[in-house]
Amino acid sequence: MCMQVDTMNESQMMILESFAGAQDEQELNALMDVLRNFYANRLESEMQRLWDDGTLNQERLDQLRGEHLRTTYRK
Repeated sequence: MCMQVDTMNESQMMILESFAGAQDEQELNALMDVLRNFYANRLESEMQRLWDDGTLNQERLDQLRGEHLRTTYRK
């Protein structure tokens, strides 16, 4: 799904400017690693919060293991 954006917020502009300033592929990869790590840390924090408040537990993980959560496409 592609979202049409008419204006960018401050965070989007900062990221765009950072990527535009990358001098080579190595710098680009380093910036991408920073973003990946940022989102991985956010995900880890949220997962820990869900575990701590009881929303997520081993029983729920076992239930999810058997779930088919992908969209079914018709031919």
